[in-house]
Amino acid sequence: MVQAILIAEYGKGDFMRKKVTVVGAGNVGATTAQRIFDRGYADVVLVDVVPDMPQGKALDMLESGPVLGSDGAIVGSNSYEESAGSDVVVITAGIARRPGMSRDDLLLTNMKIVGSVTAEAARYSPDCVLVVVSNPLDAMVQHAYKVSGLPSERVVGMAGILDTSRFRTFLAQELKVSVTNVSAYVLGGHGDTMVPLIGSTTVGGQPVSELVGAERLAEIVQRTRDGGAEIVGLLKTGSAYYAPSAAVVQMVEAILLDRKEILPCAAYLTGQYGIHGLYAGVPVKLGAGGVEEIIEIRLTDEERSALRRSADAVQELVEVMAKAG
Repeated sequence: MVQAILIAEYGKGDFMRKKVTVVGAGNVGATTAQRIFDRGYADVVLVDVVPDMPQGKALDMLESGPVLGSDGAIVGSNSYEESAGSDVVVITAGIARRPGMSRDDLLLTNMKIVGSVTAEAARYSPDCVLVVVSNPLDAMVQHAYKVSGLPSERVVGMAGILDTSRFRTFLAQELKVSVTNVSAYVLGGHGDTMVPLIGSTTVGGQPVSELVGAERLAEIVQRTRDGGAEIVGLLKTGSAYYAPSAAVVQMVEAILLDRKEILPCAAYLTGQYGIHGLYAGVPVKLGAGGVEEIIEIRLTDEERSALRRSADAVQELVEVMAKAG
């Protein structure tokens, strides 16, 4: 379907698949690569440092093409030459959380990993849009922006879509309605300080506060904040990847198809929401140019204060990284 849209837009004779590189062939990266390949609208490069592993996963995915009807190409690599000229580069590299670990525990280890892979990816694809997924997300996208040398609008983080999806899931379960009837945004940092916007959350057009009691709503908000940790605790040896990869693909499609879609993403703020020089989760218009506009929606005083606290928590991590060099 998506490939047909692209052909209709560009003309069959002129149609060329876009190119997406996914760095990190673990669960999130490999599942992201698979979802993109399945759609057939882009050629995919899967990069990882483990010898032969991305090549094996990519070959396995490629051989599913005839079953799925995907004519896309996918290759695995242990270097970045194959990634040259990518339209989008997705960074999933880094160690995953283990039970008892917070996202912040990953900070300095993943700072080194993300910095290294970002430098290589940007060198080979200087015109790409960089989508950062590694945790702790907000700090990692800030570091990737610093290292890449790319304009801030072409460096964006995936978090708010995932957090919002979890919030919508739990509300739909609570009210026994379709998830498509739940409209919500979760802003702020990807962690304990995330900010679900209760005031603007509706279900079938009705304010959620009129449908769910305050105490139960607070429990759902907390479950949303703990969503990643809940899955880590259940899996024991890994972290979430199905929902995160789906969220990444929504961003990739918004960029490749120039959808101008308004999505909650980690974007670089220059005064919006009273935040300066820092990445934070806010609604953005996402298209071919990356973050084409930051959407400032009306917040309650409580929500604005919570967003500020979330930004302060991210700033603390950024300062720790700066001291570590």
